[in-house]
Amino acid sequence: MSVTSYVDQYGYIVLLLALLLEMIAIPVPGEVLMSYAGYMVHMHQLNWILSIFIADIGTSVGMTTAYFIGQRLGAPFLQKYGYFIHLGPDQLEKTSRWFNKYGNKLLVVAYFIPGVRHITGYFSGITKLPFRSFAIFAYSGAFIWTTTFISLGKLLGPQWEQFHEAVKKYLVIGGIATACAIAAYYLFRYYRKQIFWAVMAVLRRMLLIFRSRVRAEFVIFGTALATLLLTVLMITMIQNLFSEDFSDFNDVISLIVSLLFKNHWTGVMKGLLVLSSRKALILVMVMTVLWIIWKGKDRTHEFLILLIATIGGEMYQNVLHEVFHRMSATEVPTFSHFVFSFPSDQAIMILIIYGYFTYLVVRHAEVFWIHTFMDVLLLAVLLFAAVSHIFFGLEVPSNIAGGYVFGGVWLGLNILLLEIFHII
Repeated sequence: MSVTSYVDQYGYIVLLLALLLEMIAIPVPGEVLMSYAGYMVHMHQLNWILSIFIADIGTSVGMTTAYFIGQRLGAPFLQKYGYFIHLGPDQLEKTSRWFNKYGNKLLVVAYFIPGVRHITGYFSGITKLPFRSFAIFAYSGAFIWTTTFISLGKLLGPQWEQFHEAVKKYLVIGGIATACAIAAYYLFRYYRKQIFWAVMAVLRRMLLIFRSRVRAEFVIFGTALATLLLTVLMITMIQNLFSEDFSDFNDVISLIVSLLFKNHWTGVMKGLLVLSSRKALILVMVMTVLWIIWKGKDRTHEFLILLIATIGGEMYQNVLHEVFHRMSATEVPTFSHFVFSFPSDQAIMILIIYGYFTYLVVRHAEVFWIHTFMDVLLLAVLLFAAVSHIFFGLEVPSNIAGGYVFGGVWLGLNILLLEIFHII
């Protein structure tokens, strides 16, 4: 009898007990059961809200049980024997202080990381995390986790089993990335003085070379870091392209778009396609020229970079397609058409043109809310343009994602060049 058949027979009771047991580290496929429960919601055999409520209760009770077990048994054990694994009383106390101050936020995303969610309850108890703090983050994370997988099963319907593992993989990647970002943020806060003085030392060296303002140096540093990260991502995407690892990604994203946006969205999607049209891109370029004339502080170089970014961007994408076309002929001939269309031409130019305009507005605007508004607006444009293209089947998701990444690298290099012009 398969594990999902128990949900068929006993419904909410199995969901409750399975998630309770999983949170105390008993090997139960909780995510599969939640996705299947979501499928049963889709089939009108279970109630969506009640399923989430029951799953949330089971998860929260399991986490709370693990917390008290860790608090009652784990802490005394480690205090007595922890030095054997280099976790004696002093180290445990330091770890507890750090976890109490920063690590509790990780409880929210830990649910999405297999293996980690099974020990966070115990570790919270062992490190004597105050129960109130534990409850706030652990219960919030439980609600997000259960809602995500039950809603996923409801959304996928009969296709839940086919795409469950693929979607789970990207959720795990997202969970790990989020956890790393949170940990990095709090490590930065903890060691901010050391990091600050290290950065200032680098900036002093740069100031000696370029004799510029501090603000410009921070822009260069941030842009260089972002460009480096995008370059690493670009290399990873190229490797995935030729190892044919984009299939799951394309299938999952296309399926989600098709499930979220039905035929009655056609009119809206046609409107969103305008964002990526040639007329819209020309309009944004005209707005960029007007902004440079109005607010530009180094108009000559800003106009020059506009030309390099756009005209050079066209040449850049032609070179990319020629390279991938030649590589596809020798590496993966059966996928030559797919490889040749990677990355998306339109996605590259959308990122470059909208991105450069956003950069200039943010760079010269003095009001902080304008910075936030423009950043959010750029992300919205990129998302809406991608969704509309996927909706009409004009391009596959991996080609659009590749276009944004490759376009981001090109834009980053041009912005770095402009900032160097500013400070020379």
